[in-house]
Amino acid sequence: MTAPGRVPLVVGNWKMNLSETFAAALLADLLPKLDPFAGVEVGVAPAFTSLREVANRLAGSRVILGAQTLHWEDKGAFTGEVSPRMLVELGVRLVIVGHSERRMHFGENDERVQRKAAAARRHGLVPILCVGEQEKERDDGRTLAVVERQLRLGLAGLEVTSGSEIVVAYEPVWAIGTGRSATEEQVQEVHRMIREQLAAVFGPAPASRIRILYGGSVTAASAPGLMRLPEVDGALVGGASLDAVAFAAIVAAAA
Repeated sequence: MTAPGRVPLVVGNWKMNLSETFAAALLADLLPKLDPFAGVEVGVAPAFTSLREVANRLAGSRVILGAQTLHWEDKGAFTGEVSPRMLVELGVRLVIVGHSERRMHFGENDERVQRKAAAARRHGLVPILCVGEQEKERDDGRTLAVVERQLRLGLAGLEVTSGSEIVVAYEPVWAIGTGRSATEEQVQEVHRMIREQLAAVFGPAPASRIRILYGGSVTAASAPGLMRLPEVDGALVGGASLDAVAFAAIVAAAA
């Protein structure tokens, strides 16, 4: 249940799925289904190779174009990487940083995540900073400590005055792509701590306007309960974002 002043946000992370052809087909199905939900901001983050096609398909719609990661330098000898400047030229406005799959498979640590978040802000992009604990860390009772560290280091040096400069996404690693979702009590506990930490870093007023999303096997079935929680301002959706009906249902829950 998003507080006044925070517009709900639902972002589909398409991961390494959907060529240009399939991305276009999904959007043709999805966009009309989103028309009734004017009170929610919606974004999609396709693979790099589909960004231009998706940007063209989104022209004239209210859906925001996102990217799944970026490099922290504007240019240089970084084979295989994409710079924030390149993303801006394609019309990207949101960019996911620190997703657990990037941390796990590509060696991204908190310092690299911070550099990416800073680069995004330097170019006017809104970073969606992902934080979340692994299963053993939760079992060991270290969830809050792990998330607090990722949050504090990932946001180090950033200036936030309006609250619209960043988005935070809590994604427990053990719930991503597993079909498991954190309980509503677990989600609320972590989101409340995140809000408190944001207030400690940026002050109460900006922190009260920063949106905190939940991610981790979000489905059309689990979304209504999650969206009713006081500190949940939307969702970062993985697998369900590849299904137009399921994704539209999650947006409806956020509305």
